[in-house]
Amino acid sequence: MAAESPRIVADVIEVQEYPQLAQMYAVRGVPKTVINDRLTFTGAVPEATFLERVLEAVGSSSETEMTEELDAERSTPLA
Repeated sequence: MAAESPRIVADVIEVQEYPQLAQMYAVRGVPKTVINDRLTFTGAVPEATFLERVLEAVGSSSETEMTEELDAERSTPLA
């Protein structure tokens, strides 16, 4: 998703190199996903589940709404 929209940022953190972050986010397994510091989940999840959780975290009402927003961003020329 981060590749599709400049409003989405994704970072990968190596917990062995950043133990303070691992402690702060209570990392007990990987992958650990944290969205807007509000929603977290551990482990691999199906794409549909991941998208549902992202929508839940950002307060978007539907996958369709998010898709429409991403499409609009793609069609808007950059300044």
